Amino acid sequence: MRRSHVTTVSLLAALTLAACTNAKDVLEPSAIASQSTQAVPTTGTGTAATPTTPATTAHPSATVQPSAPSQPAKSAAVIARTRLQVAPIVGASVEAATPLTAELQTRAKQRGITLAGSAGQTPTHVLKGYFSTMSEGKDTTVIYVWDVYDPAGNRLHRINGQQKAPSANGGEGWAAVAPETMQAIADQTIDQFATWLGGQAG
Repeated sequence: MRRSHVTTVSLLAALTLAACTNAKDVLEPSAIASQSTQAVPTTGTGTAATPTTPATTAHPSATVQPSAPSQPAKSAAVIARTRLQVAPIVGASVEAATPLTAELQTRAKQRGITLAGSAGQTPTHVLKGYFSTMSEGKDTTVIYVWDVYDPAGNRLHRINGQQKAPSANGGEGWAAVAPETMQAIADQTIDQFATWLGGQAG
C-alpha cells in the first residue's frame, strides 16, 4: 500500500512537470503582447524609448537611370555635327553678294556651325538663296528666300523674309543696297537656320 502511494505521487509529479514544460513551449498571443511591451527599453526618466525605424535599403533590382540630356545640350550637339554649304546666290549682284557671304561665314562660326568648302568636307546641309529688290521712294527693300537641302537634293526647310533700309548713294536696285543691309540678312539667316536645327534635336 505504501509503495503504491509513492508510485502515484511520483507519477503525479512527473505529469505536473511535463505540463509545465508544455506550457512554456506554447506561447499564447497575450504572452507575445506582454513580451513585446517588456522588450521596449526605457530611458533614464522611466519613459519608454521610441523604437528606431530601420534604414530603408534600396531593392537590388532598382537601378538609377541616368538623366536625359537637356534640350540645349541636344541642340548644341546637332549644330556641332552640321556642315553647311552655301550655294551661289541667285538674283543679287556680286557687289551685294560679297558682304552677304562674308557675314554668313562670320555668323555661322559664332553659332558653332561649320561651313563646308567646295572640297574636303561633305556637307550635311546645302543653303540656296534667291534675292530681289524693290525700291519705294527713298527706301529699298531686299526680298530673300533660302531653301535648305540635304546632300541628296531634298528640300528640308525654307527661310524667307525682307529687309528694308534707306537707299544708298541715291540709286535704285542693287546699287541702292548698303553692305550693312546684306550683313543683317546674313545674321538673320544663320540665326533662323540654327533655331531650326535646334528644333530637329527633339
